[in-house]
Amino acid sequence: MKKVKDLMTKDVAYCTLLDNVYEVAVKMKELNVGAIPIVNNEQQLAGMITDRDIVIRGVAEKHPGSTKVENIMSDKLVTINPDASIDEAIQLMKENQVRRIPVVENKKLVGILALGDVALQPSFDHEAEEALTEISEHTETTYLQ
Repeated sequence: MKKVKDLMTKDVAYCTLLDNVYEVAVKMKELNVGAIPIVNNEQQLAGMITDRDIVIRGVAEKHPGSTKVENIMSDKLVTINPDASIDEAIQLMKENQVRRIPVVENKKLVGILALGDVALQPSFDHEAEEALTEISEHTETTYLQ
């Protein structure tokens, strides 16, 4: 049975509580990612910032790029241990409506498991598809003409 540590991204880019929103956005652009973990001085996970956080909690609320990351990051995170099973991870993603989970061991960030990592595994592609269906909101779009 595959474990989280078998599929997670191990070399995770992160920012610190000393960084500002502009620096996080630049790192996202450079790495072509939509989420960056935030760690404290001891490399312990303190929060996560997504591109959506920057738009909703930053730009839409008229915060400048110099705003501290802790003012717009999500700090109520769902995490998982590297020795947890992939089934546990998929269930956590479904229950919490998230597409990626920081992997934490002894309070330190050691990786990230994304739904996409799971979907690439033939043995889990059905579960990943089911999880994505449950995570994604289905809204009806109205187009004005």
